[in-house]
Amino acid sequence: MPSVRGTSVDVPTRDGVADAYLAHPDDGEPHPAVLLYMDAFGLRPQLRRMADRLASAGYTVLVPNVFHRHGRAPVVELPDVVDSARRSEIFKRLRPIMRSLTPDLAMRDAGAYLDWLAACPSAADGPVGVTGYCMGAGLALRTAGTYPERVAAAAGFHGGRLATDAPDSPHLLADRITAEVYFGHADRDPSLPAEQIERLEEALTAAGVRHRCEVYAGAHHGFTQADTAAYDAEADDRHWAALLDLLDRAL
Repeated sequence: MPSVRGTSVDVPTRDGVADAYLAHPDDGEPHPAVLLYMDAFGLRPQLRRMADRLASAGYTVLVPNVFHRHGRAPVVELPDVVDSARRSEIFKRLRPIMRSLTPDLAMRDAGAYLDWLAACPSAADGPVGVTGYCMGAGLALRTAGTYPERVAAAAGFHGGRLATDAPDSPHLLADRITAEVYFGHADRDPSLPAEQIERLEEALTAAGVRHRCEVYAGAHHGFTQADTAAYDAEADDRHWAALLDLLDRAL
C-alpha cells in the first residue's frame, strides 16, 4: 500500500471558510480527484480513515465540512461509537443544522470545492469523482447534476430522501447528469423506501444515465460507518469494491 499524506486544509467559499481534510498518495505526483461528502455525523476520524483508504488506491481526496457555517468540525461532539441509544439525542441537535443546508447553499459550496480541487497541485487535471454517505449521497447526486461537465463519476451509499415528491428532490437532476453513477442502498432504511428506490431508478434510466443501483440485503442505514452501531463489515467491503471499480473505470 503506497504511503498517504493527510492534512487539514481550508477551502474558501462565498459564505466563509470550509474546513476540510485532504488525503493523497505521498509521491509528489498529481492524481485523479475525488470529492467525498460526509454523513450527518460530520468530518471526524472515521471519514479521514476512509479518505486515506481512497488515497491509497491512487486518488486525491477532499472531505469538506459541509456544516462549516455552524463552525469547524466537530460541529456536534460525538462519542467514539454512536450506538442506538445515543443516536436520537445526537440527531436532535443535528437536524436543524441539516435543514439549514439548503440545496442552493450546498451546490454553491460544491462549486467552491471543485474549484479548490482544480487548483490543487496534488489533483490531476480533468473531471472528478464524487462519493457521498447518508445525506452525502444526495449531495453527490446534486453535484453530478449541477456540475455535469466537471463530474465523471458519482456514487452514493445508504442515501436517504433521494427521490421524494418535493420539487427540489435530488433525482430531478438526472437529466443533466453526464457522469457514470452507482448507488448502494441499505435494505433496511426508512429514509429510502422502495418507492423512492424505484423512482430514482426510473429517473436515471429515462435520462439515459449510465448507472447501477443495488440494494444491499440486510444492511442498515449507515452501513459503511465503522464508528456507528449500523456498521456492516460485509456490506462495507462490497461498497469499497463497487466504489473503486467505478472510479477506476471513469477517472
